[in-house]
Amino acid sequence: MLKRFILLSLLFTLGVQVHTWAQKDPKAKAILDQMSERYQSLNGLEASFEYYYYNDLDGASQTSNGEVAVKGNRYKLVLDDQEVYNDGQTVWTLIKSGNYQEVTINTVNTSEDELTPSSIYNLYRKGYDYSLNGETSKNGKAVQEILLVAENKKAQFQKIKLFVEKNKKDLVAWEVADNDGGTFKYEFKDVKTDIALDNAYFVFDPKKHPGIEVIDLR
Repeated sequence: MLKRFILLSLLFTLGVQVHTWAQKDPKAKAILDQMSERYQSLNGLEASFEYYYYNDLDGASQTSNGEVAVKGNRYKLVLDDQEVYNDGQTVWTLIKSGNYQEVTINTVNTSEDELTPSSIYNLYRKGYDYSLNGETSKNGKAVQEILLVAENKKAQFQKIKLFVEKNKKDLVAWEVADNDGGTFKYEFKDVKTDIALDNAYFVFDPKKHPGIEVIDLR
């Protein structure tokens, strides 16, 4: 009876260790740290990307293309009908519809749940478990797939897949699953990492848009 109890105790302890190991996979963390350090070392990053969305519940889908520039906690996002400027403190959202234009100004949301082109590189550091899913190929390059799972079951984004180029440790694509049955996919098509972007590049300049309607919500 005592031997059986000891055996069960050992199995339980091993099970706890395996479960804890899976929550914070050290191999995944090493890759994520390298990816984050690689990004932080850049003076700027510009890329074109393809965006795809679909919802398993209602079958809705959408595909579009855009451009993004990122530096530290700053970013500029350009889509067909809008542009987003974020200098780390203020965010400007420019809406374009025919000849009409308006820009909405807000203070940057510092919530942990906020997912932006700049926060994606450090999102794993707080609020997520992570594991290495293996390797795959994108555009002829070997990439490592890492799964992030939200610790909070009520978090807006429950699962995030990051695809990191194996050699350079550049983030080349990511997939995001929300709690409404939707999946967002982003994939970089043309990435420039040898550029230097001035901080002013991430600030919206109303002088370049005469007559624009300004909505300041700060």
